[in-house]
Amino acid sequence: MKITSVNSYKDLESGISTKEKAFLLLYKNGANQSECALERLQNINAGESHNLFTADVTSVRDIHERLEISTAPSLAIFENGKLVNIIKGCQSESAYRSILSGREIGRQASGEAGKSKQVTVYTTPSCSWCTTLKTYLDQQQVRYREINVAAEPSAAEAMVKRSGQQGVPQTEINGQMIVGFDKTRINQLLEIK
Repeated sequence: MKITSVNSYKDLESGISTKEKAFLLLYKNGANQSECALERLQNINAGESHNLFTADVTSVRDIHERLEISTAPSLAIFENGKLVNIIKGCQSESAYRSILSGREIGRQASGEAGKSKQVTVYTTPSCSWCTTLKTYLDQQQVRYREINVAAEPSAAEAMVKRSGQQGVPQTEINGQMIVGFDKTRINQLLEIK
């Protein structure tokens, strides 16, 4: 697989514009999860049919803002120059192989009549159950918005008002709060079998 480092959104745009499928790993140099994702993607030999671009968010500031991605590492998936999915966190090599081959590209949580479900995950950096929850949602290819309540006190207050609880992780799915990693309830609300 060809891996190309990009230094700006303009570099990325010109790189993906001619590709049917392209991938961008946004990572943070020195962060464990980011180093994990980068190493695993580098270990994969998926042929030359797809291009993988990388950008270190500590030095490249405009890409994650333009794509509205707030988590590193995140693997952005593009088809014909358009962003179609974002896979957050470090995945296993087999999961990355599946993603790069197109077998696991993006299902957003959807309910009746294909309506999208809004999923928000409230976390803190030191919470191991938060990581477990995010990994599970990533494996299920569920798109979600992550809010670090340690960095956003107003979000923490809003979370406590909604659930009555201070602990994390908490997941909000279409307005319903789930405290902790309650896999059964998450599966029920997201209609995961």
